[in-house]
Amino acid sequence: MLQAIDLHKKFKTKEAVRKVNMQLEAGESVGLLGPNGAGKSTTISMLSSLIMPTNGEVLWNNVSVNKNPEALRKALGVVPQEIALYPELSAKENLHFFGRIYGLKGQLLVERTEEILQKIGLTDRKNDIVKTFSGGMKRRLNIGAALLHNPSILIMDEPTVGIDPQSRAYILDTVKQLVEEGMTLLYTSHYMEEVELLCDKIYIMDQGEIIAYGTKETLKSLVSDNQTIELKAHILSQKFEEALKKYFPTANIRKEDEILLITMPQNEEPLATIFAIAAKNAVTITSAIVKVPSLEDVFLHLTGRALRD
Repeated sequence: MLQAIDLHKKFKTKEAVRKVNMQLEAGESVGLLGPNGAGKSTTISMLSSLIMPTNGEVLWNNVSVNKNPEALRKALGVVPQEIALYPELSAKENLHFFGRIYGLKGQLLVERTEEILQKIGLTDRKNDIVKTFSGGMKRRLNIGAALLHNPSILIMDEPTVGIDPQSRAYILDTVKQLVEEGMTLLYTSHYMEEVELLCDKIYIMDQGEIIAYGTKETLKSLVSDNQTIELKAHILSQKFEEALKKYFPTANIRKEDEILLITMPQNEEPLATIFAIAAKNAVTITSAIVKVPSLEDVFLHLTGRALRD
């Protein structure tokens, strides 16, 4: 559906993006993950035909966007990182303005405006001036403007930056609903948990390059296929540890301070057995936490630093 082939972008002497290859199929939800300055916004600007690549090509349904951007632009909705609204107009007036740009008019424009206001939860504020809105409300309206023309693909560039947790949760719920309805989505963020919640396939970007891609499970397997169980108990007896080692001979069992750590493959479900062994050895477990590799672990593994460093 949308494909990037060896995209490269240079601004004077700065290489912002180097040899980026990406692909989105119809109905896919794809995440582009990376820290600030990784090249995410430059990449999606090229994918959406806003800027031309220095080298490389973007294809929309196998047609070059570099040479013919109009087909993509008609099918595309873009939610930019910066708020792109007219603060002196009302929510409804903003939507009418952007709807007309997309070619909507008459009763269709009125109906689509009302549908979008309901979807983004701003029906009761539709006649209020946008400059009176909170940051979260402005971001919701920003999303609404991109949805007016029923796009077949939506690109969202960090749509939850700088807003309160309640507004962020509302936006994520809205985007999740769009994904469940079959929207093709490219979602950029430096929040691991957002991409993990919304996206089927993930590209990880750093310093202008794609350094890894795949499903969440594939990426996490780069770190480990293991899980670690953290156990706390009133008394962690030596007899209990020896019983666990006997029952799980391939597990790595070690004690750190007052916590017993058991590392084993993720395909095993050991908790019921662990609790049974504990009861047999008169050990009362007070806490059991199962930890599996996260996308944060993947990023640390690939770059040697945390995502927000």
